[in-house]
This record gives sequence, structure tokens and C-alpha cells, in this order.
Amino acid sequence: MTRCRASCVLLLSAAAVVPAPGAAAAGHGPCPSPGAARATVVLVHGAWADTSSWSGEVQALQRAGHAVRAVANPLRGLSGDAQTVRDFLRTLSGPVVLVGHSYGGSVITNAAAGDPDVKALVYVSAAAPDVGETTGQLSGSGSALGGDPATLYDRSSYPGSSGEAADLYLKRAVFLRFFAPDLPPAMANRLWASQRAASTVAFTTPSKAAAWKKIPSWYFIATGDRIIVPASQRAMARRAGSKVTEFPGGSHLALISHPDAVTRVIEDAVCSVR
Repeated sequence: MTRCRASCVLLLSAAAVVPAPGAAAAGHGPCPSPGAARATVVLVHGAWADTSSWSGEVQALQRAGHAVRAVANPLRGLSGDAQTVRDFLRTLSGPVVLVGHSYGGSVITNAAAGDPDVKALVYVSAAAPDVGETTGQLSGSGSALGGDPATLYDRSSYPGSSGEAADLYLKRAVFLRFFAPDLPPAMANRLWASQRAASTVAFTTPSKAAAWKKIPSWYFIATGDRIIVPASQRAMARRAGSKVTEFPGGSHLALISHPDAVTRVIEDAVCSVR
């Protein structure tokens, strides 16, 4: 599969791919590539989440025979978080398909830079910054995160924080209404109660790299995303020359509510590795 030189878009039929929330996806199995090393899929979660947000994709990819790992993202700051992922990649051998959700997209954009083993990037409802851009700049006009911070977050100091840095927790109403509106209320409430805090530094640190300029990329966009709005994601995908899949509806947590649709995009990237 060749990289799109202009943004190319695949529209998924929601009726064809929607499972029960959190259900495992059906995959098409490892791609035949005689003589080529099998790629390892590495999944990087975003803010207010953890590795369990990838549970549906991990189960589906493993069932289909793919090698997959979900790495813990510290959510402390872009430079350090990217280094954490970069260090983890050094423990692997062979080609890697690196996948990022939300803020995790900024992390993979930096972690993959200069790594010859990373053969594909997959952005899932994610930020894909250029050099000098911050994650906070990329939510887009109309994002639910564009309001008064006092109405969006509960703030907490943390050991080692400097200046005005603080941990941010999404307020319950914001989480349920904008972050996870397509999940069953009981599940959304559990995820809100167990969310991992993200430091303000994660959203304000300028990106030092733009790995998508040299590495082929795929982009999954849920058209119901209210956190990083679809228009912003489309613009980032266009400049990256990504192969784009648009899922009708969904939310910022489509990786949980529609893991089959996300897994298909990941597998497309895996099948491109030769």
C-alpha cells in the first residue's frame, strides 16, 4: 500500500462496524509478506486515559495473530513522554507500527522521529503537531476544551511541578457530555472516576519533531468528536498526506466504543509494512 500524496478518505458505514461498547474487533489476520519481519503494533494512549483504553484493539489484534503492546504514557510533558515511548521502542526488534490516541498522537509524532524501525504512524482521534506547535493549539475551533478552564477541569498540584504547572482532571459533566458521549452512562462514569490526570505541561510544550513528514501515516476520524474537532483532524491529516478513514458519529473515545473500526485502520497500516 502506498502513502497518499494528497489526503485520501475512506468512509466507514456505522451500521456495518458498530459492536457493543468495548467489544473486541474482528480482524483480517496477519498480512502475507514473505521474507518480511512481522511488525509490532505499539499503542500509546492519550490524556485522561490509560492502556486499558486499547483493550478492544489489543484483544482483536492478538486474536488475529498480530504482535501488539500498549505502553503507559506518563502524561507529564511532551518531551519526557516521547522519550518514555522512544525508550520502550528500543526494547523491541523489527518493524513497528506506532499508534497514538488524542495527546498520544503528539507523543508518537516526537517518539518516532529518527527511528528507522517505525514504518507507519496511525493517528486515532489524535493530534499530529508540526514542529513548534503545541497539543493545546490543535483541538480546533468549536472544541469543548475551548471554554473557561475553571468549568472544564479540576486542578491539583503534583510533586516536582514548577511554575503554574498542575494536574488536570476533566470535570464529570465535561467527561460525560463531550469526552465519552457514545458510551453507556455507567461505563462513562467509571472511566471518569478512574481517569488519569494529565499535566498542563503536556498541552503547552511545543513539538520538537514532525515524524509524519517522513513516515507514512493513517488517520482515524470520528465525525462526532468534540475534543479534537474533525475539521482540525482533517487539516492535520491533509498536510501529513495521511490515508484517512472517517467514522460517522462516534466520539473522542471511539477507540473504546468502536474498536473494530479502529482496528481495521491499524491493520491497514500493518499490511503496508514490507
